[in-house]
Amino acid sequence: MDNTFRRAHRLLKTDEFSSVFHLRNARSNNLFQVYARPNGLTHARLGLVVGKKVAKRANRRNYIKRTVREWFRLNKHALPPMDFVVRSRQAYYRDEYHEAITALAALFAKLARCRNS
Repeated sequence: MDNTFRRAHRLLKTDEFSSVFHLRNARSNNLFQVYARPNGLTHARLGLVVGKKVAKRANRRNYIKRTVREWFRLNKHALPPMDFVVRSRQAYYRDEYHEAITALAALFAKLARCRNS
């Protein structure tokens, strides 16, 4: 099984992010807001938004992005072929890692169920 996070699995351009935001298919909780849009490919792609309002310091923003990318890398085989944009709403720290990952997984599961119904 390929557990890499290659360029093909990333949203890179502004137009790609805008098309996902424009569709407005989103679910959220207190830590994350996840937007989704079918992409017509055979795999899921991920885009991340972590603003300075969420975490002032770059190392905190980078930690949030790194943990979300890691979860996506390990679970991308189970996701439907959609473009996902994860927007962080609140910073979390290393001792809250498991709660954050559980919250993120729940949001992706909700979006996958909405797509199937």
